[in-house]
Amino acid sequence: MNNLLNIDVVAENRMLVVDLDDTLVRTDLLYETFWSSVSDRWTNFLPAMSALSAGKAAFKRQMVETGPVDAAQLPYNQDVLDYIARWREQGGRTALVSASDERLVTQVADHLGVFDDVRGSDGHNNLKGPAKADYLCKTYGAGEFVYIGDSAADVDVWKHARHAVTVDVSPALAAKVEANTPSVEHLTTRESRMGPLFKALRPNQWLKNVLVFLPCLAAHQFDMLTIFQAVLAFIVFSLVASSVYVLNDLLDLDADRAHPRKRERPFASGSLPLAWGPILAPGLLLLGLVLAAFLGLEFIGVMVFYYFVTTTYSFMLKRELVVDICALGGLYTLRIVAGGVATGIPLSVWLLAFSMFFFFSLAAMKRQAELKSGEMAGQEKAHGRSYRTTDMPLVANMAVSSGYVSVLVMALYLNTDTVTGLYSNLAPLWGICLVLLFWLSRMVMIAHRGWMHDDPVVFASRDRISLVCALIILGCAVAGTWL
Repeated sequence: MNNLLNIDVVAENRMLVVDLDDTLVRTDLLYETFWSSVSDRWTNFLPAMSALSAGKAAFKRQMVETGPVDAAQLPYNQDVLDYIARWREQGGRTALVSASDERLVTQVADHLGVFDDVRGSDGHNNLKGPAKADYLCKTYGAGEFVYIGDSAADVDVWKHARHAVTVDVSPALAAKVEANTPSVEHLTTRESRMGPLFKALRPNQWLKNVLVFLPCLAAHQFDMLTIFQAVLAFIVFSLVASSVYVLNDLLDLDADRAHPRKRERPFASGSLPLAWGPILAPGLLLLGLVLAAFLGLEFIGVMVFYYFVTTTYSFMLKRELVVDICALGGLYTLRIVAGGVATGIPLSVWLLAFSMFFFFSLAAMKRQAELKSGEMAGQEKAHGRSYRTTDMPLVANMAVSSGYVSVLVMALYLNTDTVTGLYSNLAPLWGICLVLLFWLSRMVMIAHRGWMHDDPVVFASRDRISLVCALIILGCAVAGTWL
């Protein structure tokens, strides 16, 4: 980041005017209030659309009233804050002037305590572009202020500024500012957005989608067509799941920022613009459904149902006690159903029963880990959920009991004629039950001690002992087949 141009830019009473959206904060407060409002109640967008007919300023005011934002949790641009601090150290005055609603602008200013003046849109007048330029010229005088901004709408303001400071603008916009303002300074505070974009898809969560291969593994069906169908189902599930993850991140901005690790997610941290979310989510869904068409209408139906359940989970079910755990467990099982539909392999009642109990256990384990993290952080209630930290013993009991029942189902399955027909030696298969008992017990203990900092499936993929257990289970299955 560059230093101030020189000391005479900060002459006594010279005003540094700072924009808010995507300048002082790495986000847009209009999007913030919209997603906060819809997250609280999905029908909140209806009165907002009605308010839009009265103008953008009225729309912003409506969004503020139904979608509160915590100024303390916003992702601030530290480079801009440092710039403001140096300006004030040299005797300059500062003002926060934004097109965002004045209520929000005031909240941010009160939180930071570094601004002498504050102004925003008032519900009638949208303080943007020429309107902002006119206000600044009347208030501080043309050529008597320095302006920090980030967008093409700020060009009208920079034309009347003594000194222009841009934040993360494109080369084309930078050239335009230089052509219209005699003194210009460019701040680059962001790295490439490709990394955050890929991270927003949560590729680490795609590991769950390998469950679509389970039907062909269980049925010992490994011909090229079946493998191709399973691989395509995996790709489709990953795309559709990523679409849901993007939507969930937009709805969970406040909750994610209150979490010690989730606050680093691209949308919550501001490393990815919120404006990308409404394009990314439907785009991934559409691409997934187009590919799903190659696997037939029944598979498309499964994916539509999956999207419906996960979207309902994002808006409502995740706040319902125990219902959220049932939904998460069911979504795991639905991946297996999708694998069976994609490959045309019938699913046994035993496989479905094992899956429901096993994945209910993992979902409860996930809530247990979140509650433990909250307890260690001094929280009494899970943010955005219906659980209290005092619920941990019950949630842990759900995880243990459901996990053990799944092992029992597995043991009973080993005595069926289906298994006898698939495996030449049943003795090694009993080792699978023993390993599962050990692994489930160990995972619950890890969650209990606060060592699990992620989804159990993702945690297991990085845990050496869990990987060893997976190899032993695979070895038992191979031994049962070939020995």
